[in-house]
Amino acid sequence: MTPDAELHALARDVAACSRLRGEFTLRSGASASEYFDKYRFEGDPALLARVVDRMVLLVPVSPQMLGGLELGGVPLATLLGQRTGLPVVFVRKQAKDYGTKRLAEGDDPAGRHVVLIEDVITTGGAVRSAATALRALGATVDTVVCVIDREHPDGNLLAGSGIHTHAVLTRSLLDTA
Repeated sequence: MTPDAELHALARDVAACSRLRGEFTLRSGASASEYFDKYRFEGDPALLARVVDRMVLLVPVSPQMLGGLELGGVPLATLLGQRTGLPVVFVRKQAKDYGTKRLAEGDDPAGRHVVLIEDVITTGGAVRSAATALRALGATVDTVVCVIDREHPDGNLLAGSGIHTHAVLTRSLLDTA
């Protein structure tokens, strides 16, 4: 199977597994008539492995660490870390108020080039928040690798935050699957 055919087969399988139709409110607050339930493909070991195999190809050569965003980015970053040999830091939506009280769990990201790992991006709000938090801790963050880019109608909203987006799948590709 050619790489193009493999990507189309992956898009078809992810869409079949996780595309839901109905009325949904997205994290951004926007309404949508379809939703990609990432936990469906992340919970399928064989499909998750295929997704991560494609993510490996999108990780730049320069990072020193991967940053998995809570919650959907955590299993992706964990498996991607195994495949690339890169350490992983787990980035919470907000610092916990007990224990270490940290926003970023795992090894210290200070002074490191961190590539963020996310499941689905619509407006990029969670990615911007994580990048801001990690930058405040002294990390360099300029890239996010995601599974699905929902292709916001106004274009890539992360570019203004200095973040390049690399997506395994786009809404356009999923719509043709």
